[in-house]
Amino acid sequence: MMKKNRILIVDDNVNMGITLQDILIDEGYDVLVANNGQEALNIIADEGPHLIITDLKMPNINGLELLELVKHQYPDIGIIMMTAVGEVNSYLHAMKNGALEYITKPVNPPILKKMIVKFLEKN
Repeated sequence: MMKKNRILIVDDNVNMGITLQDILIDEGYDVLVANNGQEALNIIADEGPHLIITDLKMPNINGLELLELVKHQYPDIGIIMMTAVGEVNSYLHAMKNGALEYITKPVNPPILKKMIVKFLEKN
């Protein structure tokens, strides 16, 4: 039996996390959810996800800080940034620091699914 690809969703908006979780479980992924950056770091250390989908704007550890921490410790984990606000500086910073993609909310499920498949096919 093939091992499921594990995806971690990080968003301080609980409803967004649940919505994405439901979409990705329906696609057959093993999905974990964290409500903040610190919780995400704990899950990453314990569960080793293949891919992280994280919100940009979060209290304490924001998405860009999480990106930098993860890429430093776990360079093989893919990261997709998502935000309600398309900020050029944040986009450039995220892409320069190793984000795979940058998607705006509300998330378009077919586009997100394509981003995920593209990453997982390469890895």
